[in-house]
Amino acid sequence: MAQRGTTRNGEADKIPASDLPQPVKIQRVRYTKIFINNEWHTSVSGRTFPTLNPATGDTICELQEADKEDVDKAVAAAKAAMQLDSAWRKMEPSRRGRLLHKLADLVERDQKLLATLESLDTGKPFLQAFFTDLEGSIKTLHYYGGWADKIHGKSVPVDETFVCLTRHEPIGICGAIIPWNFPLLMLMWKLAPALSCGNTVVIKPAEQTPLTALHIGSLIKEAGFPAGVVNIVPGFGSTAGAAIASHEGIDKVAFTGSTEVGQLIKEAAAKSNLKRVTLELGGKNPCIVFADCDLQLAVEEIQKGAFYNQGQCCTAASRVFVQDRIYEEFVRRSIENAKKIVIGDPLDPQTTHGPQIDQQQFGKIIELIESGKKEGAKLEYGGGAVGENSLFIQPTIFSDVKDSMRIAKEEIFGPVLCIFSFKSKQEVIERANNSQYGLVSAVFTTNMDRALSVSGALETGTVWINCYNAMHVQTPFGGYKMSGNGRELGEYALAEYSEVKTVTFKMNDSM
Repeated sequence: MAQRGTTRNGEADKIPASDLPQPVKIQRVRYTKIFINNEWHTSVSGRTFPTLNPATGDTICELQEADKEDVDKAVAAAKAAMQLDSAWRKMEPSRRGRLLHKLADLVERDQKLLATLESLDTGKPFLQAFFTDLEGSIKTLHYYGGWADKIHGKSVPVDETFVCLTRHEPIGICGAIIPWNFPLLMLMWKLAPALSCGNTVVIKPAEQTPLTALHIGSLIKEAGFPAGVVNIVPGFGSTAGAAIASHEGIDKVAFTGSTEVGQLIKEAAAKSNLKRVTLELGGKNPCIVFADCDLQLAVEEIQKGAFYNQGQCCTAASRVFVQDRIYEEFVRRSIENAKKIVIGDPLDPQTTHGPQIDQQQFGKIIELIESGKKEGAKLEYGGGAVGENSLFIQPTIFSDVKDSMRIAKEEIFGPVLCIFSFKSKQEVIERANNSQYGLVSAVFTTNMDRALSVSGALETGTVWINCYNAMHVQTPFGGYKMSGNGRELGEYALAEYSEVKTVTFKMNDSM
């Protein structure tokens, strides 16, 4: 089954092979229950569900299955922790920050263990989990730990008989519904700003990948967070997730996942208590490669974007528009570069490409690949499963793709790179924007005037110039159109977890 190459991706390239971190041997998963009020609970129903290793199909362990009744218990705990006289509500903001820094230190202490759990549960290569998911999680916690005592209002000049000021206050109880492609990192993107602003949280990890979230529950308690501030309810989207979205006691919900589910969550939020909603949804992301670019750089960066995490990224570089003068050379180099990808055991440090998450996702990707063949796209590389009865799919490259094809319009969420040809700047901008999505895009050119003009015309929340997946905790992330509402990361995320209150004093100066 394994396809061997010669290179690694990302931060691992900078470290000698002998010094690379190694996975931890896990004999038994320790945390498998529901985490409420800093304690571990069995489900009200008594039901359990398995989490599987997608690389082998084996059951890793059985977990307690949270349902509506368990969500009710978690919300009650979060509400008690938000009372005006509670330890959390009265806590000095700098102390909240220190707790987030402490949690970051504990995550760093357990980094190898958490990366191993993430690799086992998702199928992503261990080194990618270690250097991207874990390093990103630690940075996110430290970043928002630093913000905790810097979230402040303003004095607003009005009529001289009044003094007017604003206060930034926590929203209250925040629900967080986490996806399976980056379970730990997406959890931190929601948890860290919510806690920095003083909220309490009820988290539902994806049913496919709950293990790292539950381990974080143990670290929350160890760090010293008051009981009820963070509650974790592993379960299914149609039950536990739906209960969070429609719960009258939850004041805000944050979700990362498909656009279709995002629509259901927004509808449930509106029909319940009109709770605030942050949505980070799908993408069909255009990359524009102009003839004057550094061609090898463009090939390598775009393939990282297309194949990273087995293509299971909302940011996947799935629509690549290449100027006609360099089109054939770009396709040739893309094929050569794809041959270097290492497919195999996710726990092997040499592996750069693991399995898809489950059979449903595997089937969807294969079906879309077949549609590309039938509709006339040219299959240049890959296009099928690796081995029998496995969830591994070859990195796949199509050329001669037309805008009307399904693979050009639908979010594949798998390792499929679609290459289009274009002639003019105006043409490619119109084609790039012709999508219901607007999450990210990329421009490759050595002409910075062109780069800036095109980036201004693209209808996406992020534009990368001569790079891809260059994400930082300090910069906001989110989408236009049906790619979502609101922003995560950076200072902008604080507004998604705060209420702004205006306080006005009437002056009574007799002078």
